[in-house]
This record gives sequence, structure tokens and C-alpha cells, in this order.
Amino acid sequence: MKTLKKIATMRYAVCALLAFCLCLPLMGDDAAKKLFEETKEKAKKGDAKAQGLLAWEYTYGERKDPALAFEWARKAAEQGDSKGEFILGRSFQTGLGAEQDSKEAVKWYRKAAEQGEVYAQANLGMMYYYGKGVPQDFKESFRFGLKAALQGDSLAQSLLGEYYRLGLGVKQNADSSVRWYRKAAEQGNANAQANLATMYYNGKGVQRDFTEAAKWYRKAAEQGRAVTQFNLGMMYYNGKGVPRDFTEAAKWCRKAAEQGQAVAQLNLGWMYKKGQGVEKDFKEAVKWIRKAALQEGDKETQKRAKEDLRNLNLD
Repeated sequence: MKTLKKIATMRYAVCALLAFCLCLPLMGDDAAKKLFEETKEKAKKGDAKAQGLLAWEYTYGERKDPALAFEWARKAAEQGDSKGEFILGRSFQTGLGAEQDSKEAVKWYRKAAEQGEVYAQANLGMMYYYGKGVPQDFKESFRFGLKAALQGDSLAQSLLGEYYRLGLGVKQNADSSVRWYRKAAEQGNANAQANLATMYYNGKGVQRDFTEAAKWYRKAAEQGRAVTQFNLGMMYYNGKGVPRDFTEAAKWCRKAAEQGQAVAQLNLGWMYKKGQGVEKDFKEAVKWIRKAALQEGDKETQKRAKEDLRNLNLD
């Protein structure tokens, strides 16, 4: 019963925050201005909740102002308001409105996280994951990530999928990895969508299913994720999970290539060379293969691209 009351209280707080920060742009100018000014007056009189709302608005709302966000977050945080503590931690983490200080970020994230602030829990988990402001600790990262994931935070859910897939801070478990990736993917998290697609493609934690893999790759690709755009292009190229379609393959490879994805650049070059999905064009083929050959971050693809150029007597 106590747990249910705590969840209900947190949900009420979230709803109040959404009512303020999300409804302001939807209200008429006069009504929105009135609500904002009323909140500001309360904040000036020392109302911690109002101060936290202002900090949130200056961070995520239409009135973005890092300096004011930090000012009101500090006032709210000093009174124990969890939203203020979170925004203060974020200010110290990002260096927006305050001098960057990972240890201070961790300190304030922890205070907010202990009050059940979901975004603070997720960010604190990330601080432990990367060892920012605290020694790297995957178990602690998992612990705080789980708290946020259970409250429905998609970033934390995606990270839990990663923890279970790689066995970081928890015993490796492909089934649990898929379960958490799916929760995040269904909320639109592109990273989770891409990873869920790969789990389906490889048959890890689920029965191998190229159709499902293509479905989730598409969702992530449509959000602009370059690696996934290339993966979807290759699904079309090879006819896995979708009908074979060189035109679609070239389209998605191009999207990834234009974002600097080396392997996509190389494959797009090959498609121009062979006239697959695009009109055969030697100059375009060379252009894209050369781009791949100049990529330092992907040694294997760079090597293959340079070999192609040598074979074309263009090295």
C-alpha cells in the first residue's frame, strides 16, 4: 500500500509538471503569461515547488535560459525540491548556466534520485556507467537505471537492455535484454529500436525473425540513426524481411552515407558502379568509395575502399 501511495504521489507530481511546462505553449498567450507570472510570484516568495517549475521551464520550456534555470534550481534545491535538485545536477553536468562539475552533478542527482525523481535516477545511472564524478561502477549504474526504468523512463529501459545484453552489473540474459529493449522501443527510443532489431536479426533472446528486424530497423532509421539506415538498406539489398528492392536499398544507404557512415558510403559506391537501384555512374561510384577510403574511424571499411580504388587504378 505504501508503495502504491508513493507511485501515485510521483505520478501526481509528474502530471503537475506536465500541466505547467507542456500546457503553457498550448494555452492562449494571455492565459499562459498569467500562469507563468503567478508561478514566478510564488517562486519569489520562496515557494520551492514554484521555483522548481521555473527552473524546469527555463531548461526545457519555451523560455530557455541556462543562467535563470540554474538560479531557480539552486533556490528550489536548497529547500529540498527534487525538480530543482535534478536541474541543478544537470546544470553542473552539462556546464550550462554553471561551471561544469561532475562531482557536484552526482551530488544533486543523488539527492533528487533518493526522492524518486526519475530523470535524476537515469542520469545518475549514466554517471556511474561512464565513471563521471564517481568511480565507474556498473552495479550502481544498473541499480539506479532499474529505478528509473521501473518508472517508465525509456532511456533507462534501453540501458537496462544493454546491461543484460552485455552482462554489465548484472548476469547476462538475452531474454531480459529483449524485454527491456522492447519497453523502450515501444516508447520510440531509437537506440532500443535498433538493438531490438539486431536481437531479432541474430535470434538472441527471441526467435530469429527478419521481418521483425526490418520493422524495428525502419523505426530507428526514420529517426535518422545512420547505422540503422544502412542496416535497413542492406535488408532491402538482400531481400531479408522485406522484398528485395535495390532502389530502396540505395535510398537508405544514401541517407547513412550522407551522415558519414563509411560502410554505407562504400556500398553506395558499389551500387553506382553496378547500377543497382541507381543509374550506373562511374564518377559517383568513385566519389563515394573515396569518401569511405578517407574514413579513419572504420579501418576495415577504409582498407576495402582503398583496395577498390587500387583495382580501379585510382589510388
